[in-house]
Amino acid sequence: MEEIQVIELRMMDKRKYYPLTLASGLCIRSMLYPFMLIKTRLQIQRGNTVYKGTFDAFLKISRGEGASGLYRGFWVSCLQLFPSMSYITSYEWARHHLTQEMDVTNTRQVSFAAGGLASIVGQTLAVPLDIVTQHLMLMGRRTEGGEARAQRKLASLQTVRVSEQARHSRFGAVQAVVETIYRQSGVLGFYKGYFVSLMCFAPNSALWWFFYDIYSDSLTVVSPDWVPRLLLRTVAAPLSGVSAAVITNPLDVIRARIQVEGQTWKETVETLWEEEGYWILTKGLSARLVQSVTFSFFIILGYETIKRWSLLDRYKDKVRW
Repeated sequence: MEEIQVIELRMMDKRKYYPLTLASGLCIRSMLYPFMLIKTRLQIQRGNTVYKGTFDAFLKISRGEGASGLYRGFWVSCLQLFPSMSYITSYEWARHHLTQEMDVTNTRQVSFAAGGLASIVGQTLAVPLDIVTQHLMLMGRRTEGGEARAQRKLASLQTVRVSEQARHSRFGAVQAVVETIYRQSGVLGFYKGYFVSLMCFAPNSALWWFFYDIYSDSLTVVSPDWVPRLLLRTVAAPLSGVSAAVITNPLDVIRARIQVEGQTWKETVETLWEEEGYWILTKGLSARLVQSVTFSFFIILGYETIKRWSLLDRYKDKVRW
């Protein structure tokens, strides 16, 4: 009997798959959100004016803002679970379309194309939430020396944050950020950096799934038959996260700056080059690697486990754990 290597969407019970995927996404986001916040702050700061690195940022945020500082903007970020669901649905649909209807047999090409397309769908829905979340992440941060210019650019947001409305409403800060962005830039303000987001996340997603197939296949070839397939997938995923993160990190730094500070692509690149030089390649990379490795491991652990739990009965004996 031929073993099924890739579990397709058509092989699963959707009534199990989607609720379990949503619950898994919420748990993973809860665990990893502090790394997302630290990565954003490291990318936005000038040089090392506030935080010297990932661990230093963790200590300073914890001491200066309390544990809640590490989860600033978390609930808004949770709304990104719905774009995430659209992302994975688009990925599975694209795989099905390419393999079943277009007869593409190279699985790595399928993964690369499906990952890129899924990211376009996901980012179209996620960018407005990402922009609001990033502003919330930066509220309450310390500023020193070279941070003055960035602080002036965020002055209006910081002023609104301490308004009476924000003090007395649980979601006052969120409302203040949304109103300020809309007042300054209109609806387009919520899609600031949209194309640079696509330029960052679409290649990252495509490369992630591309490397995931490479590492999964390579590990399967060299591993004994008794080794669980799920274990091989959870090893391949972090390796894929590292590979994709290292290649696309400069684009992620540029994206974060554009979305928060509102400069053009050209202005942002020139400013970053003036401030960082070749260090732009590694700015915020340590936090991103921690996030990417951990996120990749738990995402694939949840993703592959849920796919196996959701299998229709006729496929269960064709898939190895």
